[in-house]
Amino acid sequence: MRRRWSCYATAVRMTLVEHLRNRLALVIVVGFIPVWAIVIYALSLEVALPFHLRAAGRVVTLPANVLNQLAGALQISALITGFMMFVTTMNAASFDRRLVRSGFPRLCLIAAKLTALVAVALCVALYATGLICLTHPTAQPLLLAAALFGGALIYGGIGVALAAVLTSDLAGLVLVTVICSVDLALQSPLATPAAASVVVRYLPDYGPMQWAVSSVALHTTPWNAAGPAVCWALVTAALGIRAFAHRTRVHRPATARP
Repeated sequence: MRRRWSCYATAVRMTLVEHLRNRLALVIVVGFIPVWAIVIYALSLEVALPFHLRAAGRVVTLPANVLNQLAGALQISALITGFMMFVTTMNAASFDRRLVRSGFPRLCLIAAKLTALVAVALCVALYATGLICLTHPTAQPLLLAAALFGGALIYGGIGVALAAVLTSDLAGLVLVTVICSVDLALQSPLATPAAASVVVRYLPDYGPMQWAVSSVALHTTPWNAAGPAVCWALVTAALGIRAFAHRTRVHRPATARP
């Protein structure tokens, strides 16, 4: 058991060091999140828009700049987390395979990836929540942080899964961006009239978006939105684990029969 904990601690340390070496992602986190959150709020119109809050069974009205800022915070949090997990998993693939061939427990590597995913998603969510609370009052800041954290977890798992099938940083960034943009655009009443459709319930960021709007418009927590978010987070995490296990599997030579 002590060896397992030692291997896990070593794997977590190596994974976090790999994340800290991704300077582009760190610059985006520190510099681009506040620019995106503040600029999109300042430049958007203050026209009142209805938002179908299905988790609470009601329609709320919010200014367009607030809705855009919430959607933008979800998008940038998801993109950064997904990109960081994609790049780190892809760059460390050959090293992870050598570790597994040398006898390093694969379970410790998987647990380290999940720990890093949670840590990155939590840091990005808390940072973005603090910036949003500085621009306008939020009724439930903890609920907003949970929404951003959930969206970041979902797309972080997608980033790990994509690292198993893609070999280019640019391809991973483009694909994560396209998926996240389509996901949130279909839920925005400013972008499409289909935002009130039943189809949005099956989108990855449906739960986080419902909670993000609830954190500003309500004083209660619509727990109905937690189910889809948890399901998507578990599914994407399972896909990421399956893809990681597939990339680090060891091909043993068949023994010859006498």
